[in-house]
Amino acid sequence: MEDNFLINLLGIDELSLRRILEECDCYSNYRISQLKNWIHRRQVSSFDEMTNLSMKLRDYLKTIAKIEAMPLKTQQFSMDGTRKWLFDAGFDNAVETVFIPDSNRNTLCISSQAGCAVNCSFCFTGQQGFNRNLTTSEIIGQLWWAQKNINNDFFSGNLDKSIINSPKITNIVMMGMGEPLLNYSQVIPALRLMMDENSYALSKRKITLSTSGIVPMIDKLVNDCPVSLAISLHAPNDELRDKLIPINKKYPLQELMKSCRNYVSYAPRDFITFEYCMLDNINDSDKHAFELIELVRTIKCKINLIPFNSFPNSNLKRSTQNRILSFVKILNSQGIVTTVRKTRGDDINAACGQLAGSIKNITKIKTHESIKL
Repeated sequence: MEDNFLINLLGIDELSLRRILEECDCYSNYRISQLKNWIHRRQVSSFDEMTNLSMKLRDYLKTIAKIEAMPLKTQQFSMDGTRKWLFDAGFDNAVETVFIPDSNRNTLCISSQAGCAVNCSFCFTGQQGFNRNLTTSEIIGQLWWAQKNINNDFFSGNLDKSIINSPKITNIVMMGMGEPLLNYSQVIPALRLMMDENSYALSKRKITLSTSGIVPMIDKLVNDCPVSLAISLHAPNDELRDKLIPINKKYPLQELMKSCRNYVSYAPRDFITFEYCMLDNINDSDKHAFELIELVRTIKCKINLIPFNSFPNSNLKRSTQNRILSFVKILNSQGIVTTVRKTRGDDINAACGQLAGSIKNITKIKTHESIKL
């Protein structure tokens, strides 16, 4: 069978695997566990290497299936240990994935779309426009490829073990290119595979989905797969948020906050994170801080302040360090847990808001002009 018609097992759920094994008269729960273990735990791509599967099953899988991530185009290494990979998504598109090691965890930032149609003014991805949704196989393939790559370099001695003390990817953040909740049908199966005990065995607490605020999909996520939730907030009032995040005109703050209050009851960490990009003289005044306090007061939450990371033609500037610290002090004084995100990988344009990839835009999205208040 031609490669384009082969089933990519990276994105296949347990029910689909069962059907495949039943067609070969090889089905058992144990066989499914074995197959998932080979694919997701050991990152094996050749059926010949799956030596505890019968020859009959291996030969059958060769005729109908493949295990294949998106092709790697380039990789970059930051001085702080961060890695950025650019994957070929076909049709003149490429998406980026970022690995961020820390002393007690290894985080992988995964993309869900080739580009993004939300068009946030402070995010480079949004300025590239949008082409298409990634498939479940392409989403999981980023995790599969990254874990395989880190394992190989760690055990061959090619990693600085003073920076990375374990090869295991422990945390996933759906904060790469794209709005995950606008690719719901492909993202949810990917999240479930990440949590599958025979695949990556990550807990809901270790997977964070970041959204600009697609209210109906947040409400749906509660029932389908309530992982840790981060809201890309960035403004304490509708007037400003309409300018920074145009989707706010469709799902204004009152609706979004109502949805967040409901989600907290199901959130695995019993709180929601509000992400807030600190933009000089735009959203960083004392007045904005007090507005933010009133906005989130009735929601169990944490605030994560993100110093703006520049990109070409953004016309925006990062808030000063003193202004950020003053903002933190105001929020903390009202009992709101507030942290400042440590900038990682900015020397390779891998920091928050800097991912761009390469997108063949099929929308009418245009670069924002300077925001005027």
